[in-house]
Amino acid sequence: MAPLTTVRREDQPGVLHITLTRPEVRNAFDEEVIAALTAIVRDAAKDPTLRAIVLAGSGPSFCAGADLAWMMKAVAYSRQENLRDAEDLARMLELFDCLPVPVIARVHGAALGGGVGLAAVCDIVVAAEDTMFAFTEVKLGILPAVISPYAIAKIGRSAARELFLTGARFSAARAMEIGLVHAIGEEQELDRIVAKYVNDLVTSGPEAVAAAKRLIAGISGATHTAATEYTIDAIAERRVSKEGQEGMSAFLAKRPPSWTA
Repeated sequence: MAPLTTVRREDQPGVLHITLTRPEVRNAFDEEVIAALTAIVRDAAKDPTLRAIVLAGSGPSFCAGADLAWMMKAVAYSRQENLRDAEDLARMLELFDCLPVPVIARVHGAALGGGVGLAAVCDIVVAAEDTMFAFTEVKLGILPAVISPYAIAKIGRSAARELFLTGARFSAARAMEIGLVHAIGEEQELDRIVAKYVNDLVTSGPEAVAAAKRLIAGISGATHTAATEYTIDAIAERRVSKEGQEGMSAFLAKRPPSWTA
């Protein structure tokens, strides 16, 4: 169980809500937050009943990146200690990325530095229209290094060249334009938008959703030949699977599939 002082989890039928609970520092993360998120995500990966995860931040902002007190400690760290810190963050992001369950980020206020990375590793990002984003690392003389694979996968090299190098702030509208954000609304509308996405996910075949996540990872960057072989095998496997058979039978019989019961 994650420490309630840093991260809160709320388990609902089929849906896990994870909330960063450090509003006094705009949910900036440190080693304790990383450890808490890591523990929760590892636990979630083992839950066969889970259909969706919603990640949010309490207070005025989603996540302001790295905690200043944590960064001050890092100034005195050796290279080996910095490697260990970076490995912990990288492992946590990788666990999010590899989850078979879709993750929705509910973003408001600001997402800065590692906070943008946390949003980028989520499958679906819903943002308040006045949210501000920025890869602020270069302003501190450091790099958005560990988050870069997930950020670049979302925004592409061109946007990364501008935003990584300048550290400039950008709006939710720009974030949506470059692929980081998928839906925008007024802050009071976010829960409704998130709920719509959750409903779309829980009415889809859970095994198919997990397989779709693997498909995206499997063909990204693959050669045409490798991607073709992967996709032929993937669709053949799903068609003969129990869930695939049920879904197609339900469609033809004009009845709801079993996973929506």
